[in-house]
Amino acid sequence: MQLSVIIPTYNRSEILAECLEHLAGQHFVKGEFEVIVVDDGSTDDTRKVVQNFQRKRFFPLMYLFQKNRGQGIARNKALARAKGKIIVFIGDDIFVTQDFLREHVEFHRKYLKENEAVLGLTLWDPRLTINPFMEFMTRGGLIFGRFGGHQFAYDRLFGKKMADFHFFYTSNISLKRSLLLKHSFDEDFSSYGWEDIELGYRLTKFEKMKLYYNNKAIGYHYHPMDESSLESRMMAIGKSAHIIHAKHPELHKVPKIWKRFILQFLSSSFFIRFFDRMRKKREGKWHFLYYYFVSKRAFLKGLRDIKRRV
Repeated sequence: MQLSVIIPTYNRSEILAECLEHLAGQHFVKGEFEVIVVDDGSTDDTRKVVQNFQRKRFFPLMYLFQKNRGQGIARNKALARAKGKIIVFIGDDIFVTQDFLREHVEFHRKYLKENEAVLGLTLWDPRLTINPFMEFMTRGGLIFGRFGGHQFAYDRLFGKKMADFHFFYTSNISLKRSLLLKHSFDEDFSSYGWEDIELGYRLTKFEKMKLYYNNKAIGYHYHPMDESSLESRMMAIGKSAHIIHAKHPELHKVPKIWKRFILQFLSSSFFIRFFDRMRKKREGKWHFLYYYFVSKRAFLKGLRDIKRRV
C-alpha cells in the first residue's frame, strides 16, 4: 500500500464526514491508500459516522478510539497500525482536492530519500468569509514583515521550493513511514501547542529532514474563527512552551527575561486599549497589532501559570 492518511478527530462528526467525502473523491487507485481515523475521546456520533463510511467501502478505513489525550498521541496510535509506505497527516476539518494524494505521491517519487518530506498548501475553504482575525492567523508577515501567522504562514513561502521545521503543519504534510517509526510525536505534549513543530525540529536535527513545498497538494480548511478563541489558544501555547524549552533550549521558545519584559509592557492594558480604539476607528494593521499583543499577553499568562505550578 502506498499511502496511509491519518486523521485525529474530537467531537466534530459533521466536519469529519465531509472530510471523508473528499477523500472518497480522490483521483487515486482505491486499493493504494487507507484512511485511519483516531477518535480522541469524542462524545458525539463520530464512531457512527466512520462506521457509515466503512459500509460504503470507498477505501480501507480504520477507526481507533482513545481517551482524550491530544493529537500527537492520537497520531502515534495510528502510526503503529499504518500500512502505507508514506504517511499523510491531515486535520478532520481539511477538505482535500481531487488530486491531493496524487500530488503528495508524485513529490515522493521525485524525492525518494527517507528524510525527504512534503508540505502541501492549506487554504481557507472558499465558503468562509475571511475576517481580520482569520487573516491574522494565516499570514506570517503581517507585522513588520515578520510577525503574525500563529496558525499558518504560507505567505512566507511564496516562490520557495522548501520550508523549514517551523512549517511542519500536520494539517497537510507527508513523510516516509520508516522515518516516523524512528521519531514519533513526543507524548509529553498532551495539550495544544508545539507537538508538531517539536517533531519537525527533531527530524531536522537528527535526520537532516528536507521539507519540500508542493502548493498543488491543496487542502481547504473549514474552520470559522473569531478572536474569542485567541486567548485560550495562546495560553495553551504558553503552557506547552516550557516543555519544548526543556527539551530544546537552543530554540528559545521561552523568551528571555528582557524580551518578556518588553512584551509584557507592550501588551499591558494601556496599549491593548489603545490598539483596540485605533482598530475601531481605522482598518488595516491596527487590527493585526491588536491581535498580536493580545496574543502575547495570553502567551505570557500561560507561561506564568505553568511556572507557578512548578
